[in-house]
Amino acid sequence: MSEYLGHMFNVYADPFGWATLAKILVIILIVTAVRSMSIAGLGYLFWWKLFAKALQHRRIQQRIPSAARLWNELRWSLSTFVVYTLLGFGSYFLWKMGFTRIYPKIADHGWGYFALSVVLMVILHDAYFYWTHRFLHLKPVFRRIHRVHHESLNPSPWAAFAFHPIEAAISFGILPLIVVVMPCHMAAVNLFLLYMTALNVAGHLGYELFWRGFTTHWLFGWHNTSTHHNMHHSKVHCNYGLYFNVWDRLMRTNHRAYHDTYEAVLARPHGIAAPAGAAPGREEARGGAVRAESA
Repeated sequence: MSEYLGHMFNVYADPFGWATLAKILVIILIVTAVRSMSIAGLGYLFWWKLFAKALQHRRIQQRIPSAARLWNELRWSLSTFVVYTLLGFGSYFLWKMGFTRIYPKIADHGWGYFALSVVLMVILHDAYFYWTHRFLHLKPVFRRIHRVHHESLNPSPWAAFAFHPIEAAISFGILPLIVVVMPCHMAAVNLFLLYMTALNVAGHLGYELFWRGFTTHWLFGWHNTSTHHNMHHSKVHCNYGLYFNVWDRLMRTNHRAYHDTYEAVLARPHGIAAPAGAAPGREEARGGAVRAESA
């Protein structure tokens, strides 16, 4: 086995050398951290700091998480970036070994397929996320892994990446899956990763971004909102979807009060905050975790 592994590394790593591979690993880590932290940081800076007072009527839950909770989200996020980096490097190594369907030139499949491939990645990831998310809510899995993420009953943008390392690996496992099963250009993959990061942060923003009537619109209603995922954190056993409201509708897992809650947030006059009781207190938060573990 050791001889085989040594041969494999010599064959596929020698063209670049170990020093170059180490540099690639560092570059992937930097790109991953910068992309994630910059999008989450901008969301936090804009909504939670600079314009928090002006936009308080858009805040889904009134109570602000403690500094300790925010720091905890940041610490878990750092470990997530390491896991994402390793999976990204693994995808790179699969490409080096010829196991992926990454193609070098957009002209190989044309601009039409380039655009279509991004859409297909999003659709594939949406299904992948829903069903892996349902798996994470199984009682033993939740207790040991997914509870880390659900410690944020009222999430901030930093909670978008606050995962147990195993959950981080599951969530980012879509990347090697995509590059192995479908032809894709790296620019398309990067656009998909950018979209994935932005929508993940939006779901944990804690403020509603859209307008009244969005969730019941014949077209827009198929896209999820910040309220949708915020309710998943506060109610736990509902609203499992990521980008679209397709799987939750098919599996009847939308919270029955989703549309009403969304409209209640959007109906507040400017300058009027959410009711003080909108966020769960400490005992309610503990009870929420217990309910989740007992599912």
